[in-house]
Amino acid sequence: MGNWVVNHWLAVLFLVAWLGLNVFLFVHIFLKYEKDDKYYYTREILGTALAVARASAFCLNFNSMLILIPVCRNLLSFLRGSFCSRTLRKTLDHNLTFHKLVAYMICIFTAIHIIAHLFNFERYSRSHHVTTITLASVLSSLHHDKEGGFWLNPIQSPDMTVLYVTFTTIAGLSGVIITIALILMVTSSMEFIRRHYFELFWYTHHLFIIYIICLWIHGMGGIVRGQTEKSMNESHPHKCAQSFEKWDDHDPDCKEPQFEGHPPESWKWTLAPVVLYIFERFLRFYRSQQKVVITKVVMHPSKVLELQMKKRGFSMEVGQYVFVNCPSISFLEWHPFTLTSAPEEDFFSIHIRAAGDWTENLIRAFEQQNSLIPRIEVDGPFGTASEDVFQYEVAVLVGAGIGVTPFASILKSIWFKLQHSDHKLKTQKAGHVALNFDKATDILTGLKQKTFFGRPMWGNEFSTIATTHPKSVVGVFLCGPLTLAKSLRKCCHQYSSLDPRKVQFYFNQENF
Repeated sequence: MGNWVVNHWLAVLFLVAWLGLNVFLFVHIFLKYEKDDKYYYTREILGTALAVARASAFCLNFNSMLILIPVCRNLLSFLRGSFCSRTLRKTLDHNLTFHKLVAYMICIFTAIHIIAHLFNFERYSRSHHVTTITLASVLSSLHHDKEGGFWLNPIQSPDMTVLYVTFTTIAGLSGVIITIALILMVTSSMEFIRRHYFELFWYTHHLFIIYIICLWIHGMGGIVRGQTEKSMNESHPHKCAQSFEKWDDHDPDCKEPQFEGHPPESWKWTLAPVVLYIFERFLRFYRSQQKVVITKVVMHPSKVLELQMKKRGFSMEVGQYVFVNCPSISFLEWHPFTLTSAPEEDFFSIHIRAAGDWTENLIRAFEQQNSLIPRIEVDGPFGTASEDVFQYEVAVLVGAGIGVTPFASILKSIWFKLQHSDHKLKTQKAGHVALNFDKATDILTGLKQKTFFGRPMWGNEFSTIATTHPKSVVGVFLCGPLTLAKSLRKCCHQYSSLDPRKVQFYFNQENF
């Protein structure tokens, strides 16, 4: 545990700060609506559920403000390539993990918000059905027959049902749409769906546009209302609440209270990240429209397609990835692929394995001999954890299946650097170990390889590295399944020394 904190202290600090802000915001808003005299009469009908609903709404706005920032790829790539330290870059590499955590928090506060409002609507409705005259029943009947909109209870008569109010008011209907959109986005983001039905995940995730729009208009209905400032000055609840039966007598000291709804506030929270994300999408669109020339197409065994391409102004680093679109297959779908070429080469390449409808259709299109080569659009490149490989004297590269692609670029780049005696290269020794036995050279790198069979004994491997390099900082890079990631992460923590002067293992995982 100590080693894990040492290696991830900034991510832990960021996570604690985010959770702390959520707790602070919830408690602060809860106490405001629980104590503020402006909502004295509202609490008389709704009780504590009012404060719970408002506190969860503010936390929803806060997390909705954050949800788009981790998926602004150009912003993150800019930060990675500028002034960021290694620790900060490692934190940025967890952008999608944070995106998921924020989504889970949105789901939690949405559930709290919905449950609180179910209690609120039930109490609004029940206040019309009491047999005795109470403060709640009098408040519920105020101003519904007058102009000005100073009412408190959105359920205007005993005959009006909760279901009717839900589907005929701006707040109710937009809330239903927000909930449905959120459910569809979350369920389609499950690992199984993303791996086997990526197209469903891709299209459904764009319901966030409807989510944001409905979030902006959700507060326009003014369902939750407080006493107006003018009414507070004329009829303060501490003075007039107990004499509610005399409000009809036109007592100048205690007039009937008047109420108003809140103006929409969600747009204030989310406008800046939405503008940032729109700029991000415009930048992606502009770059994707630049012409891409396919210089070579190679079909490898196991249905792996290699595309070698050129694009004006394209500049890459090792381990980066691009998003690829083929308009003849789908105009809207973009899929990420790691670059397998080295920066020293005069082209850039990707390797595509058949792993779904889109990739199968793309490979089939390039296999057709008598047809024109499909047009390809490319957006990127974008940075990943593998960019930092040359910052370590010792690097361990672990790739499983098609996950070897990021390291093809790294290995070829090392070869080029060694051939030209690049003195900036910290890495002094490179070994390539693979489980591929059907070729004398690797199909991705073209380099001769030393082949071992069977799964490595990771404990022995890490122990040997720690013994051989007792005072080095070792970068461990993985592109592969989660089960393998857990094993390697555990070994990194286990074999890192608490003494910063001794061997330290830093785990880095491809995450896009």
